[in-house]
Amino acid sequence: MNRSPGLLRLRNRPVPPAAPEPGEVLAEAEGLSVRLGARTVLAGVDLTVRAGEVLALVGPNGAGKSTLLSALAADLPPTTGTVRIHGRPASAWSAPELALRRAVLPQSASLSFPFTVEEVVRMGRAPWATAARPGKDEYGDEAAVAGAMAATEVTGFAARPFSALSGGERARVALARVLAQRTPLLLLDEPTAALDLRHQELVPRLCRERAHAGDAVVVVLHDLGLAAAHAHRVAVLRAGRVAADGPPEDVFTQRLLSEVYEQPVEVFPHPRTGAVLVLPVRDGPASG
Repeated sequence: MNRSPGLLRLRNRPVPPAAPEPGEVLAEAEGLSVRLGARTVLAGVDLTVRAGEVLALVGPNGAGKSTLLSALAADLPPTTGTVRIHGRPASAWSAPELALRRAVLPQSASLSFPFTVEEVVRMGRAPWATAARPGKDEYGDEAAVAGAMAATEVTGFAARPFSALSGGERARVALARVLAQRTPLLLLDEPTAALDLRHQELVPRLCRERAHAGDAVVVVLHDLGLAAAHAHRVAVLRAGRVAADGPPEDVFTQRLLSEVYEQPVEVFPHPRTGAVLVLPVRDGPASG
């Protein structure tokens, strides 16, 4: 029986995932090791990412945070071990299928062509154009783009060229593109690095909102205070291994953080909220 090319194309379109159940495992690494050249960047990492939570990856420079994020995104193949996304080995998904399941924010965003801010955000909707059931995305392209731009406070310069923006503005536009993609798994690499104080607080709040809506968010952070205030779980990486994994109030101890960062720190509760505060030990102000 001959099938028309049109029917075959419909059958081959990627199918969006069902909305995840609370606590459902959306990504996991098991015995994950990654070698880049002669260096072992990750060694025997086990990590689980669940729907409804913000998981912060923290640790000193070179600990393997960005490499772990890339492996969880299926952008970097494991040397040994396994990465699963939505219960299947990452390598078993096609690129269009992955684009409906996870969205990735890299550390830096650069474009060679003079796209406007709105055009860049709209790029996040590309995976839905070929989806087998585009109506499954209840938000629709226009609502998703407008909502993402409003959430990241970039609507006011929607018509400006992306290349004309400041570093912090570019970072927010790049995040808006990821939010507009509307995937159940968000992987964000240092999204607060270039931001001012207001937007450093805005971004982790957006992460919490996405988790509250049922998504899973993995975010690389250097600011331990932000991680403690907004993450449900933190994984502390040291030399390519997970040194600790759990709620910030359990994991962020003076002894562990001082050892991992090779810098004495103080850990104490915020006097008003009780949230964990982490500060480096400093000498008092010079006298005289």
